[in-house]
Order: sequence, then structure tokens, then C-alpha cells
Amino acid sequence: MDKNKVESITKEIAIPISEDMDLDLVDVEYVKEGSHMYLRVYIDKPGGISIEDCQNISQKISEKLDEIDPIKENYFLEVSSPGLDRPLKTDEDLNKNIGKDIEVSLYKSENGKKKYIGNLLDISKEYIEIEDEDLGKCKLNRKIIAKINLAVKF
Repeated sequence: MDKNKVESITKEIAIPISEDMDLDLVDVEYVKEGSHMYLRVYIDKPGGISIEDCQNISQKISEKLDEIDPIKENYFLEVSSPGLDRPLKTDEDLNKNIGKDIEVSLYKSENGKKKYIGNLLDISKEYIEIEDEDLGKCKLNRKIIAKINLAVKF
């Protein structure tokens, strides 16, 4: 089955389950690593998630997937936190993280850079604005943004 279709079906299953458990569904990805397929579900909640949260939602998602059996090939289901450098994919994710440090990767170079690291200042439909640690205030066109992650600084 197509990667996007598997991810879409899994999101449809996982969203109501995560909402019932007061968890945020952050992302779903279906990837091949070596000879194995992995269906990864990333969850979060204020204060962070526990191993029990992962076990409980994993069991419920697994039961529902087994019931409708949309994935014909063998795969491993993994449920975890998105980590400190979590991806920011939606406007809601971005709005929640205004004022935090982010890392932005671009499809093509802008102002001589393909990677920006700085404080997220604002978002709009067309742009995100950050205070880049090298260039200062920058507006980046969302059409050329490949990915945005929270930046981890030590």
C-alpha cells in the first residue's frame, strides 16, 4: 500500500484515540529501514508522555489496525514522543512555539543559507519570521521550507 495512504488511514484511527486519552497526535510516518517497514506514531501532552501512555495508545491503535487490516505487508508499530527536536508541521504547532528556538531547512538557498536557526517570531499563511542567530530578523517563504524542527541548544 502507498506510504501516504497508510499514514492517512493511521491518522484517521489515531486522532480520536489520542483525543480520548488527552494526548496530542504529533505525526505519523510509514518508512522502510533495511528490509523492515515501520509505522511510527508520535504523541505528546503537556508535561510529556509516559511509557504507559505509549503502551496504552499502541494497544488501541494496533487493535483498530488489526480490525480493519489496511496494511497487507508486515510492519512494526512504534509509538513514542517526538523528541526534543520535534517537527513542527501545522500552523497550530508553529503558533504554540512562537518565542522558541527553531531550526528551518529550506529546499533552496535563501540569503546564502539553506538552514536557519533562531527564535520563531511570527507566522502567516505565506511566511514564517525568525530572529536568525547569524542574520537577525528574516522572513522565510513557506513554499521553500522543507522542514521545521524545534532547536535543541545545550
